[in-house]
Amino acid sequence: MILDLPYNFHWIKRGEAARSAQAYMGFLRPFLRAHGIRALVNLRGSNPRYFWWRHETRVCAKEHVMHRDVRLNSRQLPMPAMLVDLLDAYEEVPRPFLLKCSGGQDRTSLAAALFVVHRHGWSAFAKAERQFAQWPYLHRPRAQQRWLRLLLHFAREQAAGASLRNWVERDYSACAFKEWLEARGEGQSFQGLYGVRGNAPRR
Repeated sequence: MILDLPYNFHWIKRGEAARSAQAYMGFLRPFLRAHGIRALVNLRGSNPRYFWWRHETRVCAKEHVMHRDVRLNSRQLPMPAMLVDLLDAYEEVPRPFLLKCSGGQDRTSLAAALFVVHRHGWSAFAKAERQFAQWPYLHRPRAQQRWLRLLLHFAREQAAGASLRNWVERDYSACAFKEWLEARGEGQSFQGLYGVRGNAPRR
């Protein structure tokens, strides 16, 4: 489809899960129809004050596409409940579903990588890592976005064979991830912990 390139659209698993950027150019309805999307997972969280969110939810409602808000921040380490909410979305929404943030490059790369591991297990780690590729996904992280890719490595190491979901629910700690990053000289790879005072969330 002609909008695939400007919307940074790619299948993660054809017919099951896809990824893209925000549909700033419009044409969200034909875009969803063209790919048979049945659910949209918005990684920017609920933002009813903003036109893009109101338009997106309105189009989804008219098209009978489930709209599910999940909040991630590309610079702040996620709290356990945020990752549980993301994994819940994978299990609750009909397929095929679309993951999207603003540019479809950073938060979406993390969400896509976690979906691959959630769906296929740790044996698919290499495939999950490819979701962070500069081409074709345009993932070019800034200094305080480097943690995104590193979370996948932290999760595999700490899970020690347990499923991603079991590890997230039982053991994941944003503080432990912070310490892990700092111990590896990556203390500047993030801005802070999500929701901690002094960290300003980005839309």
